[in-house]
Amino acid sequence: MLVLVDTNVLVDVLQNDPQWAGRSIAQFRTQSKLHALAINPVIYAEISLSFSTIEALDDVVVTMALDLREIPRPALFLAAKAFAQYRRRGGKAQVLPDFFVGAHAAVEGWPLLTRDASRFRTYFPTLEVVAP
Repeated sequence: MLVLVDTNVLVDVLQNDPQWAGRSIAQFRTQSKLHALAINPVIYAEISLSFSTIEALDDVVVTMALDLREIPRPALFLAAKAFAQYRRRGGKAQVLPDFFVGAHAAVEGWPLLTRDASRFRTYFPTLEVVAP
């Protein structure tokens, strides 16, 4: 089984966030011993902000053994529906990328390693969320 790793956990690990790095690194290591870890193009794009070259980013993706998986069409559809529900409930933030991530994990049946557990549990109730 794969575990999709959300951007916030990767940023914690890569930037050694003083508040979250310890917990995120521990959960990343635990999950990597139990499952293969994956990212999708949205996560890849978001973490690219921490790198000056694509080669440096790709080296880290390989070193961290992250499998880059494409988002299937059913997940794209589900993301839009969940985002629409979020907006109807008064959500104002432009967080559509989070919905692509959650829908991708939900449609594939993969757990999601993330610090943003409440939003994912609210809009993707069948999703297994692993939080540091």
